[in-house]
Amino acid sequence: MAAPLTDFDKRKQISVRGIAELGDVVELKKSFNRHLHFTLVKDRNVATPRDYYFALAHTIRDHLVGRWIRTQQYYYEKDPKRIYYLSLEFYMGRTLQNTMVNLGLENATDEAIYQLGLDIEELEEIEEDAGLGNGGLGRLAACFLDSLATLGLAAYGYGIRYEFGIFNQKIHNGWQVEEADDWLRYGNPWEKARPEYMLPVHFYGRVEHGPNGARWLDTQVVLAMPYDTPVPGFKNNTVNTMRLWSAKAPNDFNLKDFNIGDYIQAVLDRNLAENISRVLYPNDNFFEGKELRLKQEYFVVAATLQDIIRRFKSSKFGCRDPVRTSFETFPEKVAIQLNDTHPALAIPELMRILVDVEQLEWEKAWEITIQTCAYTNHTVLPEALERWPVHMFERLLPRHLQIIYEINQIHLDKIAALYPGDEDRMKRMSLIEEGDPKRINMAHLSVVGSHAVNGVARIHSEIVKSTIFKDFYEVEPAKFQNKTNGITPRRWLLLCNPGLADVIAERIGEGFITDLYQLKKLMAFVDNDAFISDVSNVKQENKLKFAAYLENEYKLKVNPLSIFDVHVKRIHEYKRQLLNCLHIITFYNRIKKSPNKTFVPRTVLIGGKAAPGYHMAKMIIKLITSVGNVVNNDPIVGDRLKVIYLENYRVSLAEKVIPASDLSEQISTAGTEASGTGNMKFMLNGALTIGTMDGANVEMAEEAGEENLFIFGMRVEDVEALDKKGYNAGEYYDKLPELRQAMDQISSGHFSPKEPELFKDVVNMLMHHDRFKVFADFETYIKSQDKVSELYKNQKEWTKMVIKNIANSGKFSSDRTIKDYAREIWGVEPSDVKIPPPNEPKP
Repeated sequence: MAAPLTDFDKRKQISVRGIAELGDVVELKKSFNRHLHFTLVKDRNVATPRDYYFALAHTIRDHLVGRWIRTQQYYYEKDPKRIYYLSLEFYMGRTLQNTMVNLGLENATDEAIYQLGLDIEELEEIEEDAGLGNGGLGRLAACFLDSLATLGLAAYGYGIRYEFGIFNQKIHNGWQVEEADDWLRYGNPWEKARPEYMLPVHFYGRVEHGPNGARWLDTQVVLAMPYDTPVPGFKNNTVNTMRLWSAKAPNDFNLKDFNIGDYIQAVLDRNLAENISRVLYPNDNFFEGKELRLKQEYFVVAATLQDIIRRFKSSKFGCRDPVRTSFETFPEKVAIQLNDTHPALAIPELMRILVDVEQLEWEKAWEITIQTCAYTNHTVLPEALERWPVHMFERLLPRHLQIIYEINQIHLDKIAALYPGDEDRMKRMSLIEEGDPKRINMAHLSVVGSHAVNGVARIHSEIVKSTIFKDFYEVEPAKFQNKTNGITPRRWLLLCNPGLADVIAERIGEGFITDLYQLKKLMAFVDNDAFISDVSNVKQENKLKFAAYLENEYKLKVNPLSIFDVHVKRIHEYKRQLLNCLHIITFYNRIKKSPNKTFVPRTVLIGGKAAPGYHMAKMIIKLITSVGNVVNNDPIVGDRLKVIYLENYRVSLAEKVIPASDLSEQISTAGTEASGTGNMKFMLNGALTIGTMDGANVEMAEEAGEENLFIFGMRVEDVEALDKKGYNAGEYYDKLPELRQAMDQISSGHFSPKEPELFKDVVNMLMHHDRFKVFADFETYIKSQDKVSELYKNQKEWTKMVIKNIANSGKFSSDRTIKDYAREIWGVEPSDVKIPPPNEPKP
């Protein structure tokens, strides 16, 4: 790997990584040895590297505990408005290094572990990723938790503790193969089980209406066991909680009523209840409609709302006696943010509790519900929208179905009053879609039951208002907002790219870590030769380190002077990995045509997982790996072009590849990518963007100047115009010789000589039913790629453009995003109060 740092380099790094005080180092070593002995019951003779990792994790965790307890005490005493972020996904990645960064312990720990004769990087590599998410939506939730804690907000992330997260991806002779992600196999040192807060969740049963309202009877009960994970803010002593629920069968499960003595079978059947939290559904931007998934969605919502209400009712720390009895102030004390429609059942569930359990009037309960809930939309792709069959609800959640019908009735009465006789509009706006089967539109439920609805980038929020929620926007325009996504600069700069963080801090100080807009000050250094050289050198070091990683993992030597051209994200037709693939083939054909010509060398790195049931996505992976096979083994090509498929792309791999990237591929069809957040990570880490005017790319171009990105292709208006006219792939195939050659090679078996027909489905899709119009953007994409190569020849000009991008990436901090949510949706102010640390007496 990289050469060890000299003392001078280490001194340079001190500022951002925290000073290694002698006392801290001695303490950390003592604590490490104590945990090795007492927690892991090992000595240095028999301890494995994994034991050392766990000893270190427990040592660092110890530094969180006092702050965690104190933060929660502080919230009980101050009783601020609480923010509840509900999400079916939290894509957290690894926790060890992030905790050290946010506690300012990185240098002291480095020194302590070094003195113990161990390698900290090796220990960090042992930690499993917490892969409880698919992609953008789950990673956004993780970045948000970091920002919420850093901004001192009393916030809680609520989700499911999946026993198996997103599958591990293996590539076997070019095909994706899935393996279960048994991330808890060795235990998780960061979580604390809280069996004392276990709660019941009900399913099935029937509803009885009596004088005291509705009663939900004869239900099956599953218990929800909470596991808490600390979420530290950056150097502010705030430690918030992420609470994930695990399903547990009650002890009398299947042993009462009908069971006639088959005790063994009854105990074995406990698995059926506990399957609820077994596995994350691996679909990104796609709705599958499975009953187990609906159970997961209700499970997290039902457990969380009980918890929220218990906390609302009890006032002082440690006291569980209900004190508050009036729900009048509920929306002043509680904000619930729905991360997409997955937790939308929070709306009818809160209504059920307020009306059936707490005996509030419907009107009052509905007012409270709307004022409490807010909904974030993450996609406009129709296949991603959740539409649950009514018959499934009827069996699983009969009371909730009644409540949804009631909500819908009142909602439609309101619409009928506003638009008398407009039957069409009523059909479009109903929460219930007629048809076979009848379905519940969860997005409509979420809009109607929330006081705020937001998209995740400006262009996306506009599309939301003009398309999927157009009718709703006309009725309540004030409800619709934009909150452009962001990323946490702690993980995505400090942690993953300390070299870049240091050269920045050397010029402008450390304020940018919590106020990313300060990067604007770097504009003063755009023409500073020393700074240009520093930024360029950091990138080169990152590339050398990643090249060594690639050689180690893939036994493939890459040219570290080549453009590292990186396309990492979930595999989906709308993300257009196929467009990238066509450029690779075109570049290959140009080298073959003029082998003596000088080409700017490229290493194309593509990575990402395909949903296991998504045939086309899996074929796309096979095509890329097949093209790579031909290209990488052609002696004429040499090291001018290499194609590598990055196996098992995940948070911890993103932290390695992004700092080493030169070019970021953000090439979705305009109007399809809601925001994207990978785009922001690349921008902050000194890669240039080649992209369409889609998602947050639009705002990135606005911030940095369109001339400092490689923008190409149709805009949203062009796509709409082409839809009206009718997209005909054949026209482009006939008109563009390089496109025709590439397509002919794919269909003739040039890249699959043993199976010439292998890619017929891909070819047929591209030629005859490509919803995402790959060919329409081919010509401008290739021209844009040529501009990339041209600029790369002039390293100084390239690096100046890089600096302009970094300097203008401040808007894309999740701190900014969360401040906007706090002020404009939740009605709270971020606080920079630093809670006193555990070793100081309370004020």
